[in-house]
Amino acid sequence: MPPIRKKNQKNLEEQEGRILLAISDLKNGRILRVAQAARIYNIPRMTLQDRLNGTQQRSLVRANHHKLTQSEENSLVKWILDLDRRGLPPRHSLVRDMVNYLLLQHGKLQVGKNWVTNLIKRRPEIDSKFARKYNYERAKCEDPKIIQDHFNRVRDAISEYGILPEDIYNFDETGFAMGLCATAKVITGSDRYARPKLLQPGNREWVTAIEATNSTGWAIPSYIIFKAKKNVRLAWFDELPSDWRINISENGWTTDQIGLEWLKTHFIPYINGRSMGNYRMLILDGHGSHLTPEFDHICTENKIIPICMPPHSSHLLQPLDVGCFAVLKRHYGQLVEQRMRLGFNHIDKMDFLTAFPQARTAAYKAQTIQNSFAATGLNQEINQAVIRLSKAYEILANDVLLTRKENYDLRAAHEKEKQKRQKSKKQISIEHGITSEEAQALVQGQVEASQAVTTTPAEPELPASQAVVRRQFRCSGCGVEGHKINRCPSRTSS
Repeated sequence: MPPIRKKNQKNLEEQEGRILLAISDLKNGRILRVAQAARIYNIPRMTLQDRLNGTQQRSLVRANHHKLTQSEENSLVKWILDLDRRGLPPRHSLVRDMVNYLLLQHGKLQVGKNWVTNLIKRRPEIDSKFARKYNYERAKCEDPKIIQDHFNRVRDAISEYGILPEDIYNFDETGFAMGLCATAKVITGSDRYARPKLLQPGNREWVTAIEATNSTGWAIPSYIIFKAKKNVRLAWFDELPSDWRINISENGWTTDQIGLEWLKTHFIPYINGRSMGNYRMLILDGHGSHLTPEFDHICTENKIIPICMPPHSSHLLQPLDVGCFAVLKRHYGQLVEQRMRLGFNHIDKMDFLTAFPQARTAAYKAQTIQNSFAATGLNQEINQAVIRLSKAYEILANDVLLTRKENYDLRAAHEKEKQKRQKSKKQISIEHGITSEEAQALVQGQVEASQAVTTTPAEPELPASQAVVRRQFRCSGCGVEGHKINRCPSRTSS
């Protein structure tokens, strides 16, 4: 039997179709009255009347009581689908927390417990389903497709964001009981039948270490979480590496807040100076402290792409679990055992901070870290993604060269066309075939002849040293030059 939600949606779609037919008949005059059309098509008369008056379909109109705007709701759905593609399908509570986080930015009221259910009803692209758990054997033997989907997500993210192998990290938490020794083979008397007992220190206080490694073979400094209420001892930092951090919680376990602090104050500042590209990848498991809206928001702001492994697969896909934590705990247990042999039957925080850095140095060798990534299959996927990315860059470079050559050819053709337009349009009359030289000679002869006709002789210029002589007036009475008329002797005598 199909879900009721889909059945109701189908009924509404059928009713909408009948409404559109009734409106068409009323407008075309085939039916004259609204009541008659409503009766023929079996639809509510008032609904038909409202639609004729311009009221839109209810499913197309956003209600006024929605707390999120349309763009905010679209962004929320996109975030949900993005988490689903990365293997992190969110719970109802996580979606509600994200909505409240968005509303908090605007000072609005929080949503109720049914808000997410209503969101699913009105958004067909999302749905609510039960997550399916599976263990190692089932993942390995019965459902390898899910494991392959994880590798596909890693490869696609590397290709989409151009992530380099130097910018790929894995992080996880591991817990220690301070006073427990590692189980190991020992030498006993040959007459012993039962397994020998190994004395353990009395302190079983829990401590957590948050660790992160890089695919190229180095590790982020440790982040230690001790069991305490509100105080730390200054002596804890005496022999601790300067770039390590210590935090406290009521039971020595990590919390959502501590996970955020590790991300903001420890991981991001440390990798910012070591990043080779624009985006970084962080591979993690599905622990609750990794699935908060704030954690995802901070990753987005800092261009970190978190990729979550399938549930219950960390022992198969998590590099830290596969290759590092077991070695780390074995070395730490050996150091605790050595201290027990010296007569110390209690291991406290100071003893832990002395032994743990030594064990970490022995466990986190470059080759061990690289082998841990290789053992999970990530190195192969990273290499394939890098090869695909390099091929894409090569194709892009070739496209750039081809485009550059096309532009060069276009500019050369344009320049030739420009020169062609600037060439002379003069014509010469010929009676027989001529060569280029003869044509140039004819043109030159025409130019010289034209210049000879149009050029007039210029007046000779006077030497620069010769003074200009003004012409003297001649007397009209005696004809002598220089006489003024009123002073001429012939005029005076007469």
